[in-house]
Amino acid sequence: MKQIKIYYWSPHINKDVATVKAVLNSAKSLEKYSQKYDVNIINVFGEWEFCKENNKEINFLNLYKSKKLSFNKNVTGYVRSRLTYLLIGIFSIIPLYKLLKKDKPDYLVVHLLTFIPFILLIFFNFKTKFILRISGYPKMNFLRKILWKKISKKIFKVFCPTNETMESLNKKKIFEKNKLYLLEDPIIEISKIKKKNNQKIMEFLIDKKFILAIGRLSIQKNFILLLNFFNKESIKDPDLYLIIAGEGELKNKFDQYVTQNKLKNKVIFLGFQNNIHNLLKKCFCFISTSLWEDPGFVLVEAAVNNTSIISSDCPSGPKEILGNGKGGILFYSNNLLSLEESYKKFKKLNKKEIYLQKVYSKKIAINYTKFRHFKKLDSYLNKSK
Repeated sequence: MKQIKIYYWSPHINKDVATVKAVLNSAKSLEKYSQKYDVNIINVFGEWEFCKENNKEINFLNLYKSKKLSFNKNVTGYVRSRLTYLLIGIFSIIPLYKLLKKDKPDYLVVHLLTFIPFILLIFFNFKTKFILRISGYPKMNFLRKILWKKISKKIFKVFCPTNETMESLNKKKIFEKNKLYLLEDPIIEISKIKKKNNQKIMEFLIDKKFILAIGRLSIQKNFILLLNFFNKESIKDPDLYLIIAGEGELKNKFDQYVTQNKLKNKVIFLGFQNNIHNLLKKCFCFISTSLWEDPGFVLVEAAVNNTSIISSDCPSGPKEILGNGKGGILFYSNNLLSLEESYKKFKKLNKKEIYLQKVYSKKIAINYTKFRHFKKLDSYLNKSK
């Protein structure tokens, strides 16, 4: 029986973004739970080299047969990253065209740098069915709106990570409603999480009471709001610590804030962590101050680890994952007073209320396993337009 050939397109310049994990797990889920798929991730400029060794079940298909295209894999800063993506687009559009015409994959799942394959889709006809996988909350700027409108008739399906995003796209009437599908990201592997959350936590945190935050030190995560909150809360609760796991372009700014407000002994930046599950298991609570998410990988991971969650109500994921407050406490996005009130509310919860919140969020989180993702994706790929 001829295998269904699926190519994933997701060039990236930062391996720590959640989309990288989503692409890998999606490809692995197809390989693990079915033999009918031939799964390939297109390796545009070597950005996937870092994970080849530990993901041998996946075929990484080099766009260039020789080392013609080479870019820094960890570019920071808005202008530099946009310029890098533009250059990647210029150098990869012709090789991608040749690859699609030669290999004729059944599906091309487009995650990042969507403008590259979609420009090709505007001007050429392919046997390949193009699928847009929304990765992260889509900012509908003028150019993106025009591009998506242009390819809307040719696109096979659009996979959205949350109902909120799907409804938002439907209201904008860019794509036909029958092309929009909800497909949760494959975030969770229960067996791996159990192993990781049983690993010993850092020695200096064993006896500490700490609030945990996780994510890139970027504008999106809005950690400055969290620092402002903690600056006040640490005066009321001298035994409380703030632990932030992540790296990013705002690290120097946050270091300055911590120094100026004499919080050096109370706020600890751990940098990027391969294991955040043991931290989630041990923390007093997890706080997300994000300005946008889609859906919010760490919220799902926190829920699976039975962690108490306080989150902004930003678009578009936290409200769904937390059931509009049933699975955790929501505060108004970018609102310090609302965060303070939510934290007070959290501290007043009794054991039963905390337990019920954890049970609710965990039930929602189970939708984000690799197996659930595979079942939906498999049904969508085998469903006619």
